[in-house]
Amino acid sequence: MKIVIGIATAGRRDVLSETLAHLMGQSRQPDAILVCPAEPADFDGPAAERLSVTVRRVEGRRGSCGQRNAILDAAGDADLVVFLDDDYMPAQDFLAEAELLFEGRPDIVAATGTVLADGIHGPGIGADEARKVLAADPGEPKAIRPAYNAYGCNMLVRMAAVRAVAARFDENLPLYGWQEDVDFCRQIAPRGEIVHSTALRGVHLGSKRGRTSGLRFGYSQIANPIYLWRKGNMTPRKALSLMAGNVAANILGSLREQEFVDRRGRLKGNGIALVDLMKARLDPQRILSFK
Repeated sequence: MKIVIGIATAGRRDVLSETLAHLMGQSRQPDAILVCPAEPADFDGPAAERLSVTVRRVEGRRGSCGQRNAILDAAGDADLVVFLDDDYMPAQDFLAEAELLFEGRPDIVAATGTVLADGIHGPGIGADEARKVLAADPGEPKAIRPAYNAYGCNMLVRMAAVRAVAARFDENLPLYGWQEDVDFCRQIAPRGEIVHSTALRGVHLGSKRGRTSGLRFGYSQIANPIYLWRKGNMTPRKALSLMAGNVAANILGSLREQEFVDRRGRLKGNGIALVDLMKARLDPQRILSFK
């Protein structure tokens, strides 16, 4: 298989460089790595040129969806595109296991793996700590189970299925593009199976640099699920569950200051979105007007 890694990045130059260096330790090397930065300064080209794998910068519209679409456009004849967050560090055999999975199961169109530790839920995880987690991982029996969608920090997609339906990341979901992974996976779901594989393992650092503001993210927590519900790529039950869970978490988190999560900003964004919903003007793009 021709395997390409795709990374959309914004505001994390040093984190990205650390991740790229880590990827050189894969037992099955990628055929290429495509990096789409939001700004030229987000990518250290000279450092990337010193790596043992070809790392190519591509240009795309700012925002995770636009940047990932640029990667799809540049993937050429790749069989498999492995979308990784710029702060996701996979286990050494990640690509080798990915190749075995997709070659052995032609019916699989997308996959995601086990996140051994996820810094998104706290202050974040350092690269050294992530390497320790990976080194200490005892593994588990290989198993595959159905999944509704792949988790965006490690999302593997079969390009034949992507090309068959002309799947694209929806650029109406701006900036962070929350839930764009769900939307994309549901586009290719009619072509085959989406799975979670325990053989694909890694650590998501959850870096706090380059993230969307609490206000914008809170608005997206309401606007994006409703947009995808109306589009037909998210079930009403899932959309309502996401919204209710996030609003509840933001209310509880707002009772006391949280160092790493702007719950009050998110709650304010939730409120603005709910007002917009009642006024029939809810639109994911509105966050672009927020200061």
